[in-house]
Amino acid sequence: MSMAGVRRAVRESVSGLPREFWWLWTSTLVNRLGAFVATFMALYLTLDQGYSASYAGLVASLHGLGGVISSLGAGVMTDRLGRRPTLLIAQVSTAASVALLGFMRDPVFIAAVAFLVGMASNASRPAVQAMMADIVRPEHRVRAFSLNYWAVNLGFAISSAGAGFIAQYSYLAGFLGEAAMTLACAVLIFLKLPESRPERTAGTGKAGAGAMASGTDIGLGTVLRDGRFMGVVTLSFVVALVFQQGFVGLPVAMGADGFTSVDYGTAIAVNGVLIVVLQIPVTRYIQHRDPRRLLILSSVLAGYGFGLTAFAGSLAVYALTVCVWSLAEIVNAPTQTGLVVRLSPVHGRGRYQGMYTMSWSVAGLVAPLMSGLIIDRLGSGWLWGACAALGTVAGLGYWLLMRGLSEDEGKAERTGIERTVTERTVTERTEAERTEAERTRHESPAAQM
Repeated sequence: MSMAGVRRAVRESVSGLPREFWWLWTSTLVNRLGAFVATFMALYLTLDQGYSASYAGLVASLHGLGGVISSLGAGVMTDRLGRRPTLLIAQVSTAASVALLGFMRDPVFIAAVAFLVGMASNASRPAVQAMMADIVRPEHRVRAFSLNYWAVNLGFAISSAGAGFIAQYSYLAGFLGEAAMTLACAVLIFLKLPESRPERTAGTGKAGAGAMASGTDIGLGTVLRDGRFMGVVTLSFVVALVFQQGFVGLPVAMGADGFTSVDYGTAIAVNGVLIVVLQIPVTRYIQHRDPRRLLILSSVLAGYGFGLTAFAGSLAVYALTVCVWSLAEIVNAPTQTGLVVRLSPVHGRGRYQGMYTMSWSVAGLVAPLMSGLIIDRLGSGWLWGACAALGTVAGLGYWLLMRGLSEDEGKAERTGIERTVTERTVTERTEAERTEAERTRHESPAAQM
């Protein structure tokens, strides 16, 4: 491709998005550039503080549990308080708790503060996704979510390398660095991002299939009663279980096969590189395509990408399997988030996004238990077979769940068009009758007297 073609592709990828989106995107990038705790917690506890691997696993689980609990609470806050206040509270709380964690030495206090860090750091996700849905036009949302996901992975890739060097000299500097970067995000949000929560107006219609009218009060019960959306949440949990194995099952399996941590790092680095390089061009290709087919394809591709790991015997083959499920991740992430927005009512976006975020947090808790039990009792081959089965089940689930979605929305759109045409016809007919009556009145002998 020529340089002119590259410039045109870049321009098309970023055009049409509001300025507020780019400030939000920048805050995401800065936040991920400072990610340290999630990456180096286990190494910090075992190597620097001398705790056992079991204790490090407990702390990681508590960190994840905090994220599960905060997902729903943050979703409610997003709808009630607003997107901007929720983001500010989450970012400031994250900065304070991360800095505090760096000074903790007692095991009970470390575990308690790690739980708070998990709660605070996960609380911003429903607000970010709801704000993006508010400020980005529907036809650009998949592209916007893709760009945000790209920022997450770009920031994580850079921070992982930089934080590794920092950890060699001082883990405390890493904790304080993350706190500073997170606080910078809070300042950026405070200065540059206005509140985007839509105002409630009488007669406002639905924003998504299966949702209640946005003019009514929407609670968590509303979300739970939305059958189609809860089906999407369940399927996202299944898909998340599969993707999580790249970070919990894969290193264990590679270690059992005699590979080193450096080998695993090389293989998993392929995931980050592919996302950074391919996320934007792939999104340009898929953004206007049928989300049902994309979700079916990505689910099956993820399942069988991990399934191929059962046949891996060299580092090159392991890297190849990572390529397969990384492509699935590139397609699945923005498409899934766009579907959640599509099914969410305007004034319930926070709660809906909170429930969706919780499905990934719960998967993060279940996936290590799943991989550990299967590998210990049956062997890693059974784990990869289970991943293939879960991917197939998820693909079938999307096929069944979304069969009527496009048709329902098309019917609603046609109904709206027909209603508009009817109203226009009635108006034109009334105008014609009024004109005719006026002309008759002027032409009548009585009117001329």
